[in-house]
Amino acid sequence: MKQAWWRGGVIYQIYPRSFADSNGDGVGDLPGIIDRLPYVASLGVDAIWISPFFKSPMKDFGYDVADFRQVDPLFGSLADFDALVARAHALGLRVIIDQVLSHTSDEHAWFAESRQSRASAKADWYVWADPQPDGTAPNNWLSVFGGPAWQWDTRRCQYYLHNFLASQPDLNFHCPEVQDAVLADIRFWLERGVDGFRFDACNFHFHDRLLRNNPPAASRDTKTVSADNPYGYQSHRFDKSQPENLAFLRRVRALLDEYGAMSVGEVGDDHSLQLMAAYTAGDDKLNMAYSFNLLTAEFSAGYIRRQVEELEAAIVDGGGWGCWTVGNHDSIRVLTRWGRNTGNPRFAKTMLAMLLSLRGAACLYQGEELGLPEAELRFDELQDPYGIAMWPEFKGRDGCRTPMPWRHDAPNAGFTADAPWLPVPDVHAARAVDVQDGDTASTLAFFRSFIPWRRECAELVGGDIAFIDAAEPVLAFTRSDVAGTVVCVFNLADAPATFALPFDAMPLAGHGLDGAVQDGRTLKLDGFGGWFGVVTKER
Repeated sequence: MKQAWWRGGVIYQIYPRSFADSNGDGVGDLPGIIDRLPYVASLGVDAIWISPFFKSPMKDFGYDVADFRQVDPLFGSLADFDALVARAHALGLRVIIDQVLSHTSDEHAWFAESRQSRASAKADWYVWADPQPDGTAPNNWLSVFGGPAWQWDTRRCQYYLHNFLASQPDLNFHCPEVQDAVLADIRFWLERGVDGFRFDACNFHFHDRLLRNNPPAASRDTKTVSADNPYGYQSHRFDKSQPENLAFLRRVRALLDEYGAMSVGEVGDDHSLQLMAAYTAGDDKLNMAYSFNLLTAEFSAGYIRRQVEELEAAIVDGGGWGCWTVGNHDSIRVLTRWGRNTGNPRFAKTMLAMLLSLRGAACLYQGEELGLPEAELRFDELQDPYGIAMWPEFKGRDGCRTPMPWRHDAPNAGFTADAPWLPVPDVHAARAVDVQDGDTASTLAFFRSFIPWRRECAELVGGDIAFIDAAEPVLAFTRSDVAGTVVCVFNLADAPATFALPFDAMPLAGHGLDGAVQDGRTLKLDGFGGWFGVVTKER
């Protein structure tokens, strides 16, 4: 931890419901993860990030926590978690766990007490507000999952705030006791040996005390939510991203520093890159933050360049650090979203190479190493309440959450012996781990070779980044440090492209990326081809 491994680190996200089922009940669990940790270690990643496994009624599949200190029986026990940490550490993997601090389940004991009366000991632990004179909600705030962000409660005859499902009431972080309680829960897991935390929705902790209405958005936010969601119609000036959050993040950082643990925060906001910079500035808040800016449908060299350059410009003075990802449990898989389900086997390889060449850390989502496309599910197969509410234009998040395919010839692709909680598509079974395991040309083989290669390239891990002007669809940039300058060139289209290097460079070997031919300063790139070189003479 003293070496700041997370600067340039590679983190593998595990969605526990869908990774590996050890007991045949159709849902993944912690013992299943333990069994598959050698596989994860074989990828060469630095850490695993495990999505929530805490006690929960599972209305939002674990992101509605009923007890922050208990493992839900669906996933196992605290003893299983301790065994997972020990096994991961033995394999050289650090363990990062999700923490959902902004809200709880409505079945949490804190909320049960808070809603009993306005005089209870925890009366102000959640965000309660009186109705307007006509009985309507206190203001115009909206839920990310659709509809008003306020739910009427007959016990207190007040509304409570929920930025997500109505069964996920928001904690009131203006209350000092709430901050102390969630910090104590974080300490509980630090004492069990975790190496860091991924803080979910970490800009939602505080709200405007005056409950002022959000103004209309100057332009629609389609990065945080889909274009058909009314949430994007508002500028979220008062319901999240409040300045008081900075002081709380300092308290979190002080606690983590006691244990040498790290943090990465999820930031969903109209101006997420600027917020990422603020939340990581000064070495006293989050270590890293990531946004939804590379989880969008928009895909071009120019778009990626703008996102990276804007973040770099924002963090240059504060010394912040970014974390990039092109896929997670909330977004359409990158092969479908950006690749449009291309049959070109280079696509998944080039996306990994591009992602790991950007300045910052990177999060990989389970199944990306297999080149999995988004699963197409029928409405009657959906489990995600977000997708059910927004159907048919937005199909929810189930398509990226289907089970990992381990064996192509086993029932449910080896995920479970029973009916899985989501179906396993045939196209996923055809790309199962056992199919790719011995194939040196497979996507899996490329991940296993490229990640360790990149770790040995100091320029790519921690060097500065500077983009080179290039016509679409070519993305080109350099990564430089005292060791030298590496140039990275990627064709982000299925059609061939040509790029003229502005300097002399010799090709780098060992990365495994193909589809490029160098002729002096000219690169001829096949569809989704990529090239790495070392600058030998500036222009």
